[in-house]
Amino acid sequence: MTKDRVIVAMSGGVDSAVAAARLHDAGYDVVGVTLHLWDYPENGEKRRCCAPEDQYDARRTADHLGFSHYTFDRRALFEERVVRPFVDAYLQGQTPSPCPLCNREVKLRELFALANRFDAPWVATGHYARVLHTPAGAFIAEGHDRSKDQSYFLYATAQKHIERLMFPLGESTKEQVRSEAHARRLPGANKGESQDLCFVGASAHSYAEFVARRADSRIRPGPIIDAAGLVLGHHEGVHRFTVGQRRGIGVAAGRPLFVTSIESETHTVRLGDAVDLCAAGADLDNVVLATEVHLPLDVRVRVRSRHAGTDAAVTSLEDGARVVFCEPVRAVARGQVAVFYDGDRVVGGGTIIRAIPRVGAALFER
Repeated sequence: MTKDRVIVAMSGGVDSAVAAARLHDAGYDVVGVTLHLWDYPENGEKRRCCAPEDQYDARRTADHLGFSHYTFDRRALFEERVVRPFVDAYLQGQTPSPCPLCNREVKLRELFALANRFDAPWVATGHYARVLHTPAGAFIAEGHDRSKDQSYFLYATAQKHIERLMFPLGESTKEQVRSEAHARRLPGANKGESQDLCFVGASAHSYAEFVARRADSRIRPGPIIDAAGLVLGHHEGVHRFTVGQRRGIGVAAGRPLFVTSIESETHTVRLGDAVDLCAAGADLDNVVLATEVHLPLDVRVRVRSRHAGTDAAVTSLEDGARVVFCEPVRAVARGQVAVFYDGDRVVGGGTIIRAIPRVGAALFER
């Protein structure tokens, strides 16, 4: 392999452009790669990641900086590994987190396969995260800009890939990256943020409509009940709800009510007060642990990408793990991922399959 060659994932946005530029300046033999995963969202919304013009913006950046760029069509793989499981999860009353799955099963898998074809020992992305190389092995770690940190989405990265990953933006803030893009006069320096999923519109309504279009007659109506079991109304499908939701529930009770659980087998949506959203812990499956890390663990656990995390104890179950929080955590949703941190290092994580209720509280997920 050429020791200084690096495959840089280029989305057509500002972050990956600056990441590529920094590596090019550092003397690496940069090869830009864009994975074409999706076309415009089905609602026609534009100015989002994965739109067709993004691959051309990536090519313009490569031309501007003076390195080669290639686009590879991976739409079928993305549909199979990310979109279909996303739809299935919503129909089962879950709130899926597709980005970790996409990183592991599509983006990084394909990028490293291409790196091997291009004789490149390194793969770089524009994620706001870091790789820490320690005597115990390499670890994903939180980025310096905690408001933009993306380590949460990378918790399931295979160890063999972490060893070869580079995150040129890991020590930078978004403001610094944006300023650098302007200073370098990079194409797309004024491009907006892409905060939501690349294949669904930004609103909750867009999520529901996307799932409904792909549900293949699997949507079932059901009751909306309160904590005492009183029927407050009916819904047209559990895919329209997520734990913690308050708006758009479709019932009036004279006080704020929140979705506290979604029972997919009976198609029941259960509502409660804000206090009913607090969980004592969570059970996980599909647990991944970093190298030389073993359960039990005392760690900080994040249950959402914007969750700062809370101290917790993680122990083994026969087919997964159990997380017990040191203090209750709000809106722990089935289908999301819980990620374990030792300081700023990612040491594991898994998919939430059940929220553990506080003593005396109703069971959240059934």
